[in-house]
Amino acid sequence: MISINGLTVAYGGFTLLNDINFHISENDKIGLVGKNGAGKSTVLKLICGEQTPTAGRVVVPAGVKIGYLPQIMKHNRGRSVIDEAMTAFRELYALEDELERITEELSARDDYESEAYGKLIVRMNDINDRLSFAKSESPSAMAEKTLTGLGFRYEELDRPTETFSQGWNMRIELAKILLSKPDVLLLDEPTNHLDIESIEWLEKYLQAYNGSLVLISHDRKFLDNITNRTVEIMLGRIHDYKVPYSKYLELRKERIAQQKAAYDNQQRMIEKTEEFIERFRYKPTKSNQVQSRVKQLQKLERIEVDVEDKSALVVKFPPAPRSGDVVFKAVDISVGYGPKTVFSNADIEVRRGEKVALVGRNGEGKTTLMRVIMGELEPFKGEARTGYNVNIGYYAQNQEDILDKEDTVFDTLDRVAVGDIRTKLRDILAAFLFRGEDIDKKVAVLSGGERARLAMAKLILKPYNLLALDEPTNHMDIRSKDILKQALKSYDGTLIVVSHDRDFLDGLVDKIYEFRDGKVREHLGGVAEFLERRRIENLNELERHAVKEPAVSEVQEKKSESKSEYLNRKFVSKEEKKARNRISWLEKEISSLESDMKELEHKLSENSGEYDVMELTREYLEKKRELDSKTDEWVKLSETYM
Repeated sequence: MISINGLTVAYGGFTLLNDINFHISENDKIGLVGKNGAGKSTVLKLICGEQTPTAGRVVVPAGVKIGYLPQIMKHNRGRSVIDEAMTAFRELYALEDELERITEELSARDDYESEAYGKLIVRMNDINDRLSFAKSESPSAMAEKTLTGLGFRYEELDRPTETFSQGWNMRIELAKILLSKPDVLLLDEPTNHLDIESIEWLEKYLQAYNGSLVLISHDRKFLDNITNRTVEIMLGRIHDYKVPYSKYLELRKERIAQQKAAYDNQQRMIEKTEEFIERFRYKPTKSNQVQSRVKQLQKLERIEVDVEDKSALVVKFPPAPRSGDVVFKAVDISVGYGPKTVFSNADIEVRRGEKVALVGRNGEGKTTLMRVIMGELEPFKGEARTGYNVNIGYYAQNQEDILDKEDTVFDTLDRVAVGDIRTKLRDILAAFLFRGEDIDKKVAVLSGGERARLAMAKLILKPYNLLALDEPTNHMDIRSKDILKQALKSYDGTLIVVSHDRDFLDGLVDKIYEFRDGKVREHLGGVAEFLERRRIENLNELERHAVKEPAVSEVQEKKSESKSEYLNRKFVSKEEKKARNRISWLEKEISSLESDMKELEHKLSENSGEYDVMELTREYLEKKRELDSKTDEWVKLSETYM
């Protein structure tokens, strides 16, 4: 259907894409993968004609309709959500107007046998066929179905688009593209601003979509469930695999291993042949054999091993200054904007060293709580405060709204850095893959992934003891997400993170606050334990099932006790269950701390000079204090509930 032939894109002395070739066939579902900055978004722009290549061309057959969702876009204002979505049917309405004109013209003519009359009949039939196909159901019904599938509530469809965030406006643009029913969909990170329910809806839509798809996404599961082909961009070249993402990883590993084995074998053969030639070069009796082997080497097709891009983030957060035991505490808070309450009567406590996830549907209050923590928003009621000596490093969800687009990459850090760290800015930027001329780029031209890396680099400049991260992995490639996760696991401060990415949260957090239906519920332990306790397989199920309170009929059936006695018993039962879960979690934590302390004791006893004794001692005492605190809590809970 679409052919990419000899495509090259170069900027000055840098070649981004080098003579790439591939074909997009009907019903291909292609995952376009590679590191941030590899050229994935550029390929989509080239296909839809928004960018011109340095060499080569893209061949799109006449009549093929392309729908393109860029990573960052401008949004229209001045219409309601539903009216803006209905603009997707402009072409349909234009066809209806044309059909009406043709019908009027035909009724006024009587040259039934003329060529012109025949052409009008053919055109009328063509329009009728297209309208019949496009209007399987009414446009307004299709628009409502698509918008609600992408997370809008019916009562929100008449609201002006400018009253919604950029993420919600992206959903409107996505709805318009889907409603226009293109032959080819080009989607650049469509899930970045979607909650899990909306991702699931889009996933099912794309699985049933009859056209071709080229998809950029950093969501492993999304790629695996939708794509049937993976095109990798690495160091300006492409590698095409006719399999989904996870299978591609396996085949890629096998391919490079086979290449290396074949290369090593060939090099050994070449070395032996050259030794023979050198040894017998001047012996007349061996001259024929020597000449034969010289020609053999000249004709030999040399095996090359594909060069791998092994550049990666180097993320290590500075040691966290000590804060008070309670880092953030909220008591019976209700929070919202204007007359709207987002969540109410919430009790939240984050203690020093905890790593906490905020999960739930978009609009339920996760970012709102972040604003309360940052002191940007006051609760309607209740009390919220940060603890003693808490210094917060904040990563906001929409970096494009916070970073100054006119600043360069270097200026962005230079404006906030103070002291000796200013001499290390280039090293810090290099660790976040901004090297050479990259540091002079304006923020305005950076990709979403590059902006995410730049914002994360700002957090390295100061030793924060609380990191508040709102969707930090949205624009990060899969490899960068894994590196950031490991850095956060090693971080010795407190972490509060908003994320829909289960892979990222699993093994990272030890407590979860679930935002649902205007309430906030605490769950102790990690994501896997949380899902196991809730008897659900993944966070998708969490999005669909609310916690059930005792039904009135259930209370009424308890004839032997009063309603108040029954509810009190249920409350005590819940408290006991919560306490037992806490005891179980504390036992795991105590065991882990004891193991860590034994390892530290071993290192201290070696006295080999390999380790920083002062740093080891500080770490040992910190863990000792944490162990004592958790042991005391375990003893108190065990005496009461065990």
